Amino acid sequence: MAGLNEVVPTIDLKEVRDEMLNQQIREASERWGCFKVINHGVSLSLMSEMKKAVTDLHERPHEVKLRNTDVILSSGYKAISELNPLYESFGLFDVASPQAINTFCDKLEASDEQRKIMVNYGKAMDGLAKDLARRLAKSYEVADNDICKEWPCQFRISKYHFKPETVGKNGLILHTDPGFLTIVHGDDDVGGLEAMDPSSGTFFPINTSPNTLTVNLGDMAKIWSNGRLCNVKHRVQCKEAKMRITISTFLLIPMDKVVEPPRAFVDAKHPRLYKPISDGELRKIRLSNNMHDGESLRFVTLK
Repeated sequence: MAGLNEVVPTIDLKEVRDEMLNQQIREASERWGCFKVINHGVSLSLMSEMKKAVTDLHERPHEVKLRNTDVILSSGYKAISELNPLYESFGLFDVASPQAINTFCDKLEASDEQRKIMVNYGKAMDGLAKDLARRLAKSYEVADNDICKEWPCQFRISKYHFKPETVGKNGLILHTDPGFLTIVHGDDDVGGLEAMDPSSGTFFPINTSPNTLTVNLGDMAKIWSNGRLCNVKHRVQCKEAKMRITISTFLLIPMDKVVEPPRAFVDAKHPRLYKPISDGELRKIRLSNNMHDGESLRFVTLK
């Protein structure tokens, strides 16, 4: 396991036996709440094509970008704001659906080639996210039917406007992700992603390298696992004056599905920690109380 002076654990998804691989994913998820993966099955050419396509979409006029509206809560375009003055992003809900991708592309006037790239990328990332979640479940001997069934994935496609005067400032505030897990396709040319060590509260960099993806565990994973998994706190720091493009894939439990930990997580030594709650309800708590870094879980913690 990597220490604070090194990168987070890097897990090779093709090098080890399934049982050992599942255990590595579990250990990293419990200790750090994040890890990196290589040999993940998403081709380097597809990752490069996707990065070029979404970079082009971010060049659209502002009035065109505004056509990307919410499908679910906070799923649409986010313009630069007082809270995040260096950051704007598109949202695309249900990335495994060609229809959803075509609707997104229609509104942003994407080309046929860009549509094809996004459909292929969406299918690949949806498959990878669900494979990682199933491996986590198997490491705890949780039945397959307790996880991933009809779980959607959402894209958050982000552009950071880093300038000389913003070096040293937050590109994205400290936060936890609200969903189950997130796969981050970072920018190989521009770093800045940092995660917090849950044991010490200190930050460590998550360096980006070609054909490597970063996985973060979110709030719903912590609730689902009865506190076993770490919902990692992370942020983006402006390290240099360059444009930064990232593509995040969020694996979500359906918004209206009430989440309780499977029996594997609850026993006499491990009583229930949280009230049953849906992803949608937890998001409303986050938004109404202006909470970003996991504080909303205290509203559903059992006394």
